[in-house]
Amino acid sequence: MDTESKEAWIAAKRAEEQQVAAEWAEQFDMPPLDGPEKALAWGERSRHQLVTAAYSALVSEGTWDEADWAVLEDKIRTVDRAGWWIDQRDAEGSDLPELLDAATSDDTGTENPFR
Repeated sequence: MDTESKEAWIAAKRAEEQQVAAEWAEQFDMPPLDGPEKALAWGERSRHQLVTAAYSALVSEGTWDEADWAVLEDKIRTVDRAGWWIDQRDAEGSDLPELLDAATSDDTGTENPFR
């Protein structure tokens, strides 16, 4: 694969991931992320990938039920800094609850997540 076609493939893959992340965020009422314009799309993709990995590890393959997940999902909604999600992009899904507990007020928005 030459460089040009590889770059086109990567761009198409990113666009597809972005579309999936955007649809997921809307479906699960995730707040828009905050940060520099160039970080927003990457942050959205990172959040989508980590949260879906966490759901898979904790609920689908783990011992959590939907009520446990709902509590975590509320916490997920409070972290709206794109950079935080980018920083966690290589984390294991099962580590998400701990990571969210460690998030600081700099990482969370001031909006009420229970709208």
